[in-house]
Amino acid sequence: MTTLRLGGPASRLVEAPAAEAVVEAVRAADAQDDPVLLLGGGSNVVVADEGFAGTVVRVTSRGAAPQRRPDGSVLLTVEAGEDWDDVVAATVAEGLGGLECLSGIPGRTGATPVQNVGAYGVEVADLLVDVDLYDRRTGVVRRQVPAAELGLGYRTSRLKGRDDAIVLRVRFALPGGRDSAPIRYPELARALGVEQGSRVPAAVAREAVLELRRGKGMVLDPDDHDTWSAGSFFTNPVLPQDEAPRVDGLPRWPAGPGLVKLPAAGLIERAGFPRGHRGPGGRVALSTRHVLALTHRGGGSVADLLALAREVRAGVAARFGVLLHPEPVLVGCRL
Repeated sequence: MTTLRLGGPASRLVEAPAAEAVVEAVRAADAQDDPVLLLGGGSNVVVADEGFAGTVVRVTSRGAAPQRRPDGSVLLTVEAGEDWDDVVAATVAEGLGGLECLSGIPGRTGATPVQNVGAYGVEVADLLVDVDLYDRRTGVVRRQVPAAELGLGYRTSRLKGRDDAIVLRVRFALPGGRDSAPIRYPELARALGVEQGSRVPAAVAREAVLELRRGKGMVLDPDDHDTWSAGSFFTNPVLPQDEAPRVDGLPRWPAGPGLVKLPAAGLIERAGFPRGHRGPGGRVALSTRHVLALTHRGGGSVADLLALAREVRAGVAARFGVLLHPEPVLVGCRL
């Protein structure tokens, strides 16, 4: 049930096909003092080889409802268990732009605000209105919690790493037209043959994004081991300007007052780790297309994966003095 196809067993698995079923399953586990793990698409999680000694609640709630507002924009309400790329595809098919740069990202919709999912110059924070949450501390469902209260930042939020607030439902505001969000990401602009800041039909942008992601092994394919991964394993480091190493040919981007962001992939490659670099026994490896993805080649373990992650992290730290941080949620294990 993880895209890495790794991780040990759960003591108990409960399918939750509706928001009410999620709340009921979590309340029942809490009443028994049983640990709870919420699982969606399993695309951004690394579960220890020992598994999870508790109840795994698999969120499979369905439903997405667009509502046109007086100003022409669209309020899109989505249940947490909806497949994220299905949601993006449906909005684009209905002539609604805004989410197309987030095409091809695996996982469920409820996870998108937790991680503040982003790609190709757009992130969930740009469009998120509010969420419905189940607060395990109080046993109350909090409705329409504003995005401003979630502490959304680069691939993070106040929800990340917490198990007391469970996303049940998510709402986005879409502009209401057929055009894409402004094309900010240089690679995507080149693929589309447009200037940065331009807009194109959302459907055109979606296809370009999917093609770019396929080229990096970032669209799930059961026959392609490069996609047996948790996506990008390390976040791009954000550092004080005067502490960030200057490396020939390595870009740096503004990341707030006095801060810059460096590309983790560039640091990894320059630290001596090429695409396809193999870990223990060849059972895990960096993707052959994209050094940020740690992939399972078959017959491996989470211990193998973490050994490779530690090797890469140590190599970058030794070469540049930069400590990389994992992007996936680590369950029962750590670097």
